[in-house]
Amino acid sequence: MDEKTIGIEELTREDLLDVLEDVLNGGLKAIRAMRSGKPRKYEMKRERKKSNTEIVRLILTEAGVPLHVNDIIRIAGTKHGVKFNRESIVSALTKKVLDENTFRRTGRNEFALLDNPQP
Repeated sequence: MDEKTIGIEELTREDLLDVLEDVLNGGLKAIRAMRSGKPRKYEMKRERKKSNTEIVRLILTEAGVPLHVNDIIRIAGTKHGVKFNRESIVSALTKKVLDENTFRRTGRNEFALLDNPQP
């Protein structure tokens, strides 16, 4: 048996007591947290990060008109703090256009929401 592996027969009474103490301390922390009403780390809700296409949908919804990809990228940076890669966002939007899902193409590298009426 190598040094990293500990067999059950090698555990001492002190080792076992240390493990039990750690387990009980963890339980005690959990009980105290419940009493205080503070959520534990894993219970806190995390804000879900918006996908790039969700951000584009928000931008186009706010604009209400078709936008060129350059305008979408600029607005994403200023309003949403997101830096889009031009080729990646055009590719993602084109896939959604081809799937007839959410977006439509209104011109060369110009996109609108599918449910908005054509201008």
